[in-house]
Amino acid sequence: MAAALSAKDFTTAQEVRWCPGCGDYAILKTLTGVLAEVGAKKETTAFVSGIGCSSRFPFYVDTYGFHTIHGRAPAVATGLKLANPELDVWVVTGDGDGLSIGGNHLLHALRRNVGLKILLFNNEIYGLTKGQYSPTSRPGTRSPSSPAGSFEKPLSPGTFALGAGATFFARAIDTDKAGLGEVLKAVHAFDGTAFTEIFQNCIVYNEDVFADFADRKNAADMQLRLQHGEPMLFGANKDKGIRFNADTFALEVIDAEAEPDQVLNHDETNKVVAGLLVELTAPVALGVVYRRPDESFEKSWYAARKNGLQRTRSVADALRGTNTWKVS
Repeated sequence: MAAALSAKDFTTAQEVRWCPGCGDYAILKTLTGVLAEVGAKKETTAFVSGIGCSSRFPFYVDTYGFHTIHGRAPAVATGLKLANPELDVWVVTGDGDGLSIGGNHLLHALRRNVGLKILLFNNEIYGLTKGQYSPTSRPGTRSPSSPAGSFEKPLSPGTFALGAGATFFARAIDTDKAGLGEVLKAVHAFDGTAFTEIFQNCIVYNEDVFADFADRKNAADMQLRLQHGEPMLFGANKDKGIRFNADTFALEVIDAEAEPDQVLNHDETNKVVAGLLVELTAPVALGVVYRRPDESFEKSWYAARKNGLQRTRSVADALRGTNTWKVS
C-alpha cells in the first residue's frame, strides 16, 4: 500500500516567484495541504492556468500541469477532462484572465457543467501587467489605465457564475486557512464545475482592497460564514442575522436575539437566495453559497456515444490512427 502523501509531496522544487506578502502564497500552502488531506494522487491531478500572477500555479504544484494562453484555460481544461474524465482537473485563473479575455470560455464551462475545479483569484486589479484596472475593479480605482479613476460598474463573479448556470459557487479569503480549506475540500468532492472566488490581496498594486471585511479585526461583524441548514448568523456574539424582506426582495440585517424566528437558514440549493447573497456587501457571504449537483458534461458526452468510453492509448496512437484527411 502506497504511503499517504503530505503537503510537501505536492510542492515542487521551483523557486516561488510572487511578490513578498502576496496572497497567492497562502492559497498555494492551503491547497497543497488540502490535496494531501483528501488523498489526491499526483498521477490523476492536473492544474491548468492562463496568464497572470495566479497562473504560475502549475509550476509550483507537483502534479501534471499546463500553462496555457490568456483566458483559454477553461477550453484547454475541458479538452483534458473529455480526454480523460478520471483526472481531477483544476483551473487557476484571475479576475482579468478569467473574466475579461477569458469570460467567454469561462461562461461555457459553467453552463456545460464540465467537471472542472475552477479557482478565480480576485484582487480587483491586473497584477502581472503592472496594475491596470480589471473587470472587478471598483468605481474610482486609479491605475495606469484609469488615471482619473475607473467609472465602470464592476462585474460580480458570483452573479456571473449563477447567470451562466453554475451548479456550484463558493467564496473564500486567501489568508483564511480554515475557511479556504473547507471550501477547497468541497470543491474537490464536487462532480461538475466547482467555481470558487478567492479574495486575494495584491500587496503592490491594490493592497488591502478587501480589508473592510478580510482583516481579522473586522471579521466578526463583516463576514457571514455559511453552513447548509444553519441560521445565517454573524457578529462577535452571533447576535446579528439575515432576513429576507419580501417588500424590497432583498436580504437585510436584523437583531437576531430580538427576532430569532426571522433569521434565514442557509439552503445552498436555493438559487434565488444565492443570487441575493453574492450581492451582499455588509456582511460578505463566505463558504459554499450555491451547490446543486447535476450530471457533468463529460458524463453526458460519453453517454451519448453508442460505444461508450473509447480513448486512444497515447498521442502517437491518435496521430497514427485512421481518422486522417488529405488537403490538396
